[in-house]
Amino acid sequence: MNSTTLRLVLLAATALLLSACSPKIYGNVQLLDANMRLVPQESPQGTVINMINTTSALENASHSVTVDEKGEFSSLKNGVAKGIYKVEASRIGYLTDTQTVELGRFSRKQLEIKLKKIHEGKRKSIEGSKSDEDKIVNPGEVNIQPPTM
Repeated sequence: MNSTTLRLVLLAATALLLSACSPKIYGNVQLLDANMRLVPQESPQGTVINMINTTSALENASHSVTVDEKGEFSSLKNGVAKGIYKVEASRIGYLTDTQTVELGRFSRKQLEIKLKKIHEGKRKSIEGSKSDEDKIVNPGEVNIQPPTM
């Protein structure tokens, strides 16, 4: 093998290694009751993880994944870039958890997310609302326009 071929092989190997080291956010989610104990009868599968880059251009600012049946999640390849991220885990019936992480060009961050169950008496519900007006969450933001022909 001559030196030019060896250089090309080394260059290709370096490029492959660097592409495998793209930034990544991963981790697991646990569902906890009010006493901070695991909720065994519920799976965290389907919990939504939003990754919002607060330092990038708008078109690259957001990436979302869902948690699998094991409670694990991982950003997709090339889904996140370097920057500062607000990572938000949300699930109906649980308090939302938000963590801040900073990613470098080749860094990976592992997160442990623990979502605490909301006590039934403190959850907001529209089931018991007396009128349609009670069901509007943000009345100042409602703007209904008739269709134009």
